[in-house]
Amino acid sequence: MSEQLSTGITVLDRELGGGLPAGSTVFLNADPASQSELFLYELTAVRGTLYLTTLRSGQAVQDAIGRTLGRTGSPTIRDVGGEAPLDVANKLIHDLPERANLIIDVVDVLEATDPVRYRTFLNELQTHMVNTGGLAILHGMKGDDPANRKYTKHMADVVFDLQTTVDGTEIENRLAVPKFRGGRAPDETIKLRLAEEVAVDTSRDIA
Repeated sequence: MSEQLSTGITVLDRELGGGLPAGSTVFLNADPASQSELFLYELTAVRGTLYLTTLRSGQAVQDAIGRTLGRTGSPTIRDVGGEAPLDVANKLIHDLPERANLIIDVVDVLEATDPVRYRTFLNELQTHMVNTGGLAILHGMKGDDPANRKYTKHMADVVFDLQTTVDGTEIENRLAVPKFRGGRAPDETIKLRLAEEVAVDTSRDIA
């Protein structure tokens, strides 16, 4: 069995049997209006992290991490949303050290490139993560899926699907893990509270 790496989120590690297999590429699919970035920020606390941002500026990401009340680290943040984002991201990824995290927030910008080049990028990314024993987290927004989103989902070893619903004054977040190569996915969704940190939502379900 491959080594399990902690996600930095206690409830998630417990549900996944200790964490994620080293070398995994993970796709986190979430609503743009959700607090899904908390997953990314808490992941930075457990090991060195290269954080590639494609929409927000590097300073905006740094400020957001600094305001987070949960446990976070000090990632290296690079804005790759300018000219040739796929090329810039690829170069930075090839310099990623052993056993490090890679976060791409959001992957939508890279998905909007030529399909052949994007598939090559995904294959090279997967190979690099396996060789270095780290974790890659590709954060994608739900909505009008980019043309290459299907390749992201297929290539990912693990898929996290964050479902956020608003019913009156109640906001409910449930995490499904429909795909988990190298491990056992939870049979049911995990009800989470996304506020100052990622935690189990212990409020009762309303029938």
